[in-house]
Amino acid sequence: MKRGQSPFFVLCKKVTVPFLLAASCSSPSNVQYLSIATGDTGGVYYAYGGGLAKVVSEHVPGVRATAESTAASVDNLKLIRDGQADVAFTLADTAADAAAARGPFAGTTPVAARALAVLYFNYLHLVTLDSALSSIHDLRGRVVSTGLPGSGTEVTARRVLSAAGIDPDRDVTRRGLGPGQGADALKDGKIAALFWSGGLPTPAFLDLAHSPNVRLRLIATAPALDSLKKEYGALYRQLEIPSGAYRGLDAAVPVVGVANLLVVRADMPEDLAYRLTRVLFENQAELAVVHPEAKKLSLETAVTGSPLEYHAGAVRYYRERNVPQTSLKQ
Repeated sequence: MKRGQSPFFVLCKKVTVPFLLAASCSSPSNVQYLSIATGDTGGVYYAYGGGLAKVVSEHVPGVRATAESTAASVDNLKLIRDGQADVAFTLADTAADAAAARGPFAGTTPVAARALAVLYFNYLHLVTLDSALSSIHDLRGRVVSTGLPGSGTEVTARRVLSAAGIDPDRDVTRRGLGPGQGADALKDGKIAALFWSGGLPTPAFLDLAHSPNVRLRLIATAPALDSLKKEYGALYRQLEIPSGAYRGLDAAVPVVGVANLLVVRADMPEDLAYRLTRVLFENQAELAVVHPEAKKLSLETAVTGSPLEYHAGAVRYYRERNVPQTSLKQ
């Protein structure tokens, strides 16, 4: 979305998002339009966001939503900050930086975003086709994609490299690719490995693993976890990408995990934030058809792992569902 464009303008132009509900640009003036900032087309945010736009448009009366492909977390929160998006997907570590005006948000005021829910946890993939690479340390001197500029993957990847004693600006040649571009670059031998913080499965890697004469390999990122926790606290945890998650993956791979949040602008009306939170849960089965990560949403996990305060509308919904108030960051 270009600076100065309204969500209504975005709705009226051609947007190639799956499941997008068509709407007329001459719709009644009492219809409210929401822009949802997602991620790269090869990742989970894009599919999940397209599904969310559909269920919001169909099940929240008077509201029409569109999903926008972006570079993901950092860009998404900047869109929220600048009033160019209403709803966004983001990683928790990026959200913490935005709220504190540090890292990629340094030099500006804190981003006024509020959480609706923790949706699921991301797995920090480190993907390669090179059998000579078996650890993060083996990346020294190689060409490595650390994620799209403006993405949460870039934030986490740089931290993991640093935690492993590798200077991301000096010890590797960095490229800024999303999962789709990165998968192609791996096949073409243009990069040795790529970082990607995403859900399971990531569509671009499913396709890569089924390519002829390709053996996808994953390098463990969990060895960096202790250093990450010392510096950044409880934002990170250990997860496992299970065997069989991708073709050819014969054993589970321990990786760094970080929560994914669905956030909104802090000034969103309480009733609207309440209805958006409710639609997530009431239409979870429909969202799970779009992507299996939507199955992981639950009342317990939705309020666990957010560094941001929850919007008053979300708090209202969770209280109605008897979620303990002590679980909510307010």
